Amino acid sequence: MKDLLPTATPARARAAVREIIRPHRAVAAAGFGLLIVATSVGLLVQPLLGYVVDLVAGRQPATLLTTPVALLVLVGVVQGLLTSWGLVLVARFGETALAELRERFVERALSLPLERVERAGSGDLTSRVTGDVARVAEAVRSALPALARSLLSIVLTLVAMALLDWRFMVAALLAIPVQLHTGRWYVRNAVPLYAAQRVATGEQQQQLLDTLAGASTVRSLRAEGDHLARVDGRSRAAVELTMRGVHLMLRFYSRLHIGEYIGLAAVLAAGVLLVGEGAVTVGTATAAALYFLNLFGPINTALALLDDAQAATASLARLIGVADVAAADAPRPGHGDGVSVRGLGHAYEPGRPVLHGVDLEIEPGKRVALVGPSGAGKTTLAKIVAGVHEPTTGTVRAPAGIAMVTQEVHVFAGPLADDLRLAGPQATDADLRAALATVEALEWAEALPDGLATVVGQGGHRLTGAQRQQLALARLVLTDPALAVLDEATAEAGSTGARTLERAVEQAIDGRTALIVAHRLTQAASADRVVVMDGGRVVEDGSHDDLRQAGGRYAGHWAAWTRHHAHDDQ
Repeated sequence: MKDLLPTATPARARAAVREIIRPHRAVAAAGFGLLIVATSVGLLVQPLLGYVVDLVAGRQPATLLTTPVALLVLVGVVQGLLTSWGLVLVARFGETALAELRERFVERALSLPLERVERAGSGDLTSRVTGDVARVAEAVRSALPALARSLLSIVLTLVAMALLDWRFMVAALLAIPVQLHTGRWYVRNAVPLYAAQRVATGEQQQQLLDTLAGASTVRSLRAEGDHLARVDGRSRAAVELTMRGVHLMLRFYSRLHIGEYIGLAAVLAAGVLLVGEGAVTVGTATAAALYFLNLFGPINTALALLDDAQAATASLARLIGVADVAAADAPRPGHGDGVSVRGLGHAYEPGRPVLHGVDLEIEPGKRVALVGPSGAGKTTLAKIVAGVHEPTTGTVRAPAGIAMVTQEVHVFAGPLADDLRLAGPQATDADLRAALATVEALEWAEALPDGLATVVGQGGHRLTGAQRQQLALARLVLTDPALAVLDEATAEAGSTGARTLERAVEQAIDGRTALIVAHRLTQAASADRVVVMDGGRVVEDGSHDDLRQAGGRYAGHWAAWTRHHAHDDQ
């Protein structure tokens, strides 16, 4: 059972939206103000048409039609210009707010602890990054301007009907109870439906990712049928929820038509009575009917946009939920340039701890090597210090600036220079060359077909394991962290390559506080301190020479290492 990432409550989602739009209130007010004026100008069309009706009904000279016709043209031009200007400002407001939301989400999502993402499944986060962001973006770009114009048209049209005769507005309002009831019924049913639909989509993507990522294993076990059945089941669940949404919309529109019929019949009946009493002219009654007919579009648009609004609201809550949990799991506050670990315990699964009461102090500028057998807890401790994992128990205080290099290095697709600038966006070409020279990678980098402009990564020039590690170390140099955490960063190289990488590591961490998970004990020999771990506990701690002379576990490891690797130095 996946432990999905949280979804924000409606109140929290509204609060987050207010935080985002607060700096842009002036632009929003100007845009909506222009739309109000444009809509008000447009409402002059119906009275002008009613005036034309009265002129024709009264058999007035045709020359009298010139003025209202000219005014109709002027109204159209002015309304078009004001509407365009207002929509531009509203779009600017919406796109700016959307960009800030997207940036906040990506920034916070990247800070999520890895184990939290793994518990939720990558499909959950992927669906939020893709589908939910796209849904909110679509709502901001199309639904927000359309909804604003529709609501303004509804309110101002009702006011205009009241100005003709208050009884016309009362007649039109007879449709409101049906429409309000329909809207409330729709929201009540749509909110949980769309939330479930987004979750189902995430589960579908997770199953697809799991199946594709393990395609070779699936084929070797001849489990294609089982995995296809799982994909089919998740897909059917998503499709079923989508179809429920379609049926909900059909019922929604059928109820709206009832409200429209009631309102139009009431306005026409009021017109007949008022004209019969001589209270209004035929032209005024015509204008009232046109006003009500003009309400059909805005009302239907506004209510139809409830569909987009509910889907966008569900997606927004999922995005803010990720941002909030990431903020709660934000990196620990800085603590000089040293590291202090107290009573650290950690378990990936409840009841199965992999670290037990670990205490560790690293003074600023010192290098500490972690050694021990596989499964001793070295990598877990390093990742917790680096902020990749959160400890189950205990405390960790570390510098604010931390960079981690592991034996698994991802090379981003694109020019080598762009890959390096991910760690130092403001770095010049000279800075990039200096970082590569520091880790002894400049010679091979400049020997590439296009030098630093050579495309690497997927579809580009293939780098060797040692070159990828040097690239990662060059990124570390460009990042310039206070604390460097290295997890077997030389494990991918052979004996000759390892010496080069060890020199690169020495130069990359020169002057920095460093925690090194040592794959090769030569790294431990050059460290200021060696911490030996076994069974998730620290069993020895001291300098290389002191631990060798103590005759304990480290001395045994060192003796075995030197015997095994003696031929490398011959």
